[in-house]
Amino acid sequence: MKNTLLATILRTLSFFLRTANLGNGTTWPGHIALILNPRFIEEVIREKQIIPIVVAGTNGKTTTARMLNTILESDGKRVFQNDSGANLLNGIASALILNSEKGSTKSPLYVILEVDENALPKLLKKISPRYLLLLNLFRDQLDRYGEVRTIAKHWQNSLLETDSSIEILGNGDDPQIVGICTTLKQKVEYFGLTAGKKRRAEHTADSSYCPNCGAKLSYSSVQFSHLGEWKCPSCGLQRPQVFSEKISLPLSGSYNAYNGVAAYLTALKLGLQRNTILAGLSRVTPAFGRQELFVKDGKKVQLFLSKNPTGMNESLRTIKELGGTYLLFVLNDRIPDGTDISWIWDVDFETLINKDNHISVSGDRAYDMGLRLKYSHPTVKHVDTHETLNLAFPDILKKVPPDETLFVLPTYSAMLEVRKLLTGRKIL
Repeated sequence: MKNTLLATILRTLSFFLRTANLGNGTTWPGHIALILNPRFIEEVIREKQIIPIVVAGTNGKTTTARMLNTILESDGKRVFQNDSGANLLNGIASALILNSEKGSTKSPLYVILEVDENALPKLLKKISPRYLLLLNLFRDQLDRYGEVRTIAKHWQNSLLETDSSIEILGNGDDPQIVGICTTLKQKVEYFGLTAGKKRRAEHTADSSYCPNCGAKLSYSSVQFSHLGEWKCPSCGLQRPQVFSEKISLPLSGSYNAYNGVAAYLTALKLGLQRNTILAGLSRVTPAFGRQELFVKDGKKVQLFLSKNPTGMNESLRTIKELGGTYLLFVLNDRIPDGTDISWIWDVDFETLINKDNHISVSGDRAYDMGLRLKYSHPTVKHVDTHETLNLAFPDILKKVPPDETLFVLPTYSAMLEVRKLLTGRKIL
């Protein structure tokens, strides 16, 4: 009863906040709830008989959760998610506050929870999800998380202490994910892609060595970074048999192919039919900041959240495939982004942009990004540096021809700033 009353009060306050166009209320309601009741998340899920499905990984969490949410809605299921990328415990609590009134009826209520890599062990101490999706592990925010193997070890230790009834769906193309899963007591099923594009891992690959014995991995094919068909020549650990399905998606990029097959497999496990799943995937729209398309002052603007080397590389590859010419990089070094921006020197700008691109840079570390781009292409013709994005954005847009799109590649806090410029609403 106390949680129901608390949720009602905070939901009402959040409604007024959104109505007044002051924000979306995706974090602060949960923050208040967890201060007043640290057990709010687990108690509400139990009281309302909500079925949780958790999505974890460095890249693709928000989009995969959105895909699965759309598939379940297409089948008439009652479902919600923390859909604005608010993936810490306060964001998860906020999602429950905004949607928990839907619970406690005859038909089951699902919640798709994307969770920050560092927050996953904390969440697993509170709840036992029906399914846990482990998408991938890449370098990201090293000042907060440490190296990939550090997060992998935290996940492994947490899962070894977690309810054995949880079913894990892991990316078999990622050696670190397989290394974790081979030590667990839970049931594990793997997904992956077939017919990789290359025969060796990229130089920015984050898992070039066997998680079991430390030997150098060999690859027969690679999708991108370190994801592909791999094997350890020393101890024999190798990519397991994976579930794979070729899916037509409205979202571009190899990374979305992984997101799609992960969502597809989860939906199959939940008992949905193939035709229903494909119909749901065909209706997926871009998640918050992930290939969202806006129109501002008559110009098209598309956001590609890019916060680590692998993410930036895949964003640039996708934009190149789309024929993008006008690029805006917005680099911040705030807590949500990671204060260490040295990762920009590991991005393959040398091959993924060309001297004819029209490039603008902005953000807290605009000059660092401008310098990196000048080193990648000393003869690049167009690199404009803007210290203040909100003042410069109209001028940047003016330079984009009516038939072109401005592709914006921001870090996380920068993405929120750009969205505010495009929508007039901030996140709170």
